[in-house]
Amino acid sequence: MYRSLDSTKIIDTLLTLQKRIEQRFPGSGLSRVCSEVVGLAQQTSERIVAVSQPIWGLRLSLLALLAIVLALAALFAIEASALKTSDDLSEMMQGVDAGVNLVIVLGGAAYFLASLETRWKRDRALKALHELRSIIHVIDMHQLTKDPSMLGHLRTASSPDRPMTPFELIRYLDYCSEMLSLTAKCAALYAEKLSDPVVVETVGDIELLTSDLSNKIWQKITIIETLPGDHAPHPPARTQKPSPT
Repeated sequence: MYRSLDSTKIIDTLLTLQKRIEQRFPGSGLSRVCSEVVGLAQQTSERIVAVSQPIWGLRLSLLALLAIVLALAALFAIEASALKTSDDLSEMMQGVDAGVNLVIVLGGAAYFLASLETRWKRDRALKALHELRSIIHVIDMHQLTKDPSMLGHLRTASSPDRPMTPFELIRYLDYCSEMLSLTAKCAALYAEKLSDPVVVETVGDIELLTSDLSNKIWQKITIIETLPGDHAPHPPARTQKPSPT
């Protein structure tokens, strides 16, 4: 059970992450982005089942074409064994020429059907992976303006709003990093179910992209942790009960 990814576990982890973000930053854009990632993960779970199932219509058509090719080859062999005169040989050679052309056409059709299933599954997987790549860039846009070097500095009229404390900024960036990692795991599901080299390469590119973006995020977190000050969360103030008189 620990040698393959489980789509349900990925979805559960994303749902937990969404709750954590919403509780820490209620109504934030990052929470809504996480909701979109949850939706994509659920769609991925359904799409993986679809692309991993064989297309029996195409496979039966391929078997029928192969049976026709084998039957023609057997017919040619029977006719060749029954040759007696040169006239028969001349007619047979004409028939063989026509038969070879027919076999070539049928062979081309068989090859097309054999590759059609793979190309159809590849096309669906690449479209889904493109959606995951797009949401990864959206996640990156949300952490882009979270610059730790601007903590405590004066803002201009065009500066982005940064009302977060250092601890909140660390949590925000950590949520972005977790979301990137989980999105990459959704992409990895396609490489796990499809052995198509194009799909595997695309998944590898997505994993490399999320890894690079996460490294940049953790560089920001490291900078914040080196800044002077208390980065721990402050507990809410307790209301002192009046002493009984």
